[in-house]
Amino acid sequence: MKPLVIICSLNPSSRSALLAEHAVDVLKQSAPDTRLVDLRQTALPMCDGGASYQHENIAPLAAMISEAPLILMAVPIYNYDVNAAAKNLIELTGRAWTNKVVGFICTAGGQGSYMSIMPLANSLMLDFRCLIVPRFVYATGDHFEEDRPADEQVLLRTKELCESALHLAQAIQNQRGQV
Repeated sequence: MKPLVIICSLNPSSRSALLAEHAVDVLKQSAPDTRLVDLRQTALPMCDGGASYQHENIAPLAAMISEAPLILMAVPIYNYDVNAAAKNLIELTGRAWTNKVVGFICTAGGQGSYMSIMPLANSLMLDFRCLIVPRFVYATGDHFEEDRPADEQVLLRTKELCESALHLAQAIQNQRGQV
């Protein structure tokens, strides 16, 4: 199994990236082939519905997504929605998302945006038949100290998300192997 964790923030001091790195550490305990994609390190064009799909980074990224049975997206919440980079990634890689188990690690400025992940989750479910892990992580600035997550509950919820997502992805793979 090759789980994939995607850091969708473009902020150099991203808090969602800190939680994504923690998730990678947790996943690697059970799935050593876990991979990390950091959009801060992977230049992507804005989706224009045409030439952008030919960009040199799109095919390798779509292949990684296509190979992964499980994807965790670490996304910042801006203005009550996931950031544009996360949506752009999905637009550029499209069908590679089909039939994936997808979980979310969200960071935001305040408590009021905790349901902001739902439009993206709904889109992935309806457009690509993804199974969305019902457990997700939502953290605010209060859960961090300087450059590290400092809230044990957030770290525990991240671990539980990883375990639940792995369990679901493994169950689906096992079921597909029996058919």
